Amino acid sequence: MRSYEPHDADAAADIVRASAARTERLRLVGGGTKAGIGRPAPNPASENEATLSSAGLSGITLYEPAEMVVSALAGTPLAEVQALLAGRGQMLPFEPMDHCRLMGSRGTPTFGAVASTNNSGPRRINAGAARDSLIGVRFVNGRGEIIKSGGRVMKNVTGLDLVKLMAGAWGTLGLLTEVTFKVLPVQERVSTLVFSGLDDARAVAALAAALGSPFELTGAAHLPAGIGGSEARTALRVEGFSDSVAYRLGELTKLLKRFGAPEIVEDGTDLWTAIRDAVPLAEPADAAIWRISTAPTHGPALTASIAAEREARWFYDWGGGLIWVATSAEGDAGAATVRAAVKAQGGHATLVRAPDAVRAAVPVFEPLSEPLMRITAGLKAAHDPVGVFNPGRMYAGL
Repeated sequence: MRSYEPHDADAAADIVRASAARTERLRLVGGGTKAGIGRPAPNPASENEATLSSAGLSGITLYEPAEMVVSALAGTPLAEVQALLAGRGQMLPFEPMDHCRLMGSRGTPTFGAVASTNNSGPRRINAGAARDSLIGVRFVNGRGEIIKSGGRVMKNVTGLDLVKLMAGAWGTLGLLTEVTFKVLPVQERVSTLVFSGLDDARAVAALAAALGSPFELTGAAHLPAGIGGSEARTALRVEGFSDSVAYRLGELTKLLKRFGAPEIVEDGTDLWTAIRDAVPLAEPADAAIWRISTAPTHGPALTASIAAEREARWFYDWGGGLIWVATSAEGDAGAATVRAAVKAQGGHATLVRAPDAVRAAVPVFEPLSEPLMRITAGLKAAHDPVGVFNPGRMYAGL
């Protein structure tokens, strides 16, 4: 298979124009950490397939600490951007996940992939998703045109909002060449209340009560017994100035006294990194992994319905609204069971990890209704009329 690695946007546009002219399909590649997510390439050995890598598009192009914005080329290692921000006491607000442990990959997460996959971690409940902090993109569309949308500072964000459209498109609408995010200050103190021994229903009730309070959580997760530890743990993270954190911890402890006496864990980086990266479900490596979004209060019923039909393990993030589920990859990897549970409770599910044969046979992303599929197909046709980019990665035929 041919491979292209342009070093600037103009070269990338030339490659795309040439590929479109000969109907060559391009599989977009960043750091390779999420290559196993989505439907597999329809015919990876075809002479009409090639890879287009963003690795040559690397470097930080703008950092304005006072404006709290950072721009970098799409192939820039995420760690490089995070190190720059940390040196000035700042961070990306949405805590992007590193998929390496879960996917068994050895690549390096890239800045552009954060935007293209809308990669958002535990802090999403407080700071929003990656798309909420994404304020500007440059990308090459399927015609080989270089498109700019948004701006490099908040006051210059104007025009059609293609920014949000590109976030979460998984490279099916264009090749991102540069992205711009707003950033936030690192907090003075990070503390976590940990309640032990709660079942799923009580844990979600505790998380809901805390999130409904005025005491501002930046993390709310529940790990049932046997998931990363022998005893169930319900974790509530609080960040800010030290005095504010101390006050909120005290008020939350009083508010949630019916759920027991919590332990206070300072920092808690290891715990929240494990939750962020779904580490408790990374092994065994041959298990299928589902990522399910639902109404937080529906989570326990949804997992119970899956467990009634199929052996499964799971944990909750986002106050119960995000559920990571591991089950056997045999057969359909639980697709029929998971989809039925999601339909009954509301929400959507993504098959994050499974063998190629399974991902080719069952929908990986949540199936769309006919009206939404028409809109999706129309967007694909408008931005990538020949179907150059990541054919079929999200939905068959697109």
